[in-house]
Amino acid sequence: MPYVDGFIVAVPKDKLEAYKALAQKGGRIWKEYGALSYVEAVGDDVPYGELTSFPRAVQATEDEVVVFSWITYESRQSRDEIMAKVMADPRLEGGMQNMPFDGRRMIYGGFKSIVEM
Repeated sequence: MPYVDGFIVAVPKDKLEAYKALAQKGGRIWKEYGALSYVEAVGDDVPYGELTSFPRAVQATEDEVVVFSWITYESRQSRDEIMAKVMADPRLEGGMQNMPFDGRRMIYGGFKSIVEM
């Protein structure tokens, strides 16, 4: 079963197109290095919950949208190898430093699949 990296970010609505362009560039690079899939999805039905929610998790404001992303890999080992190559790739250098969102509020992690259908 695949290994999964998951991400949640709050993106200013007026920077969504810049985020999309960066994501498309990044996705091509991740796939080039061996990622099985790369998905970026913008919130369409993500209400602000009383106690917990996607918007609360990233402290999204009224002028931001929540983006949920995931990348799949063959294994944790392949993820680690691919991630090292991606982070060293000069094509992302400017984009990673000038991200169109507040990276301090990004939630991310690696997950081992336990069910896949």
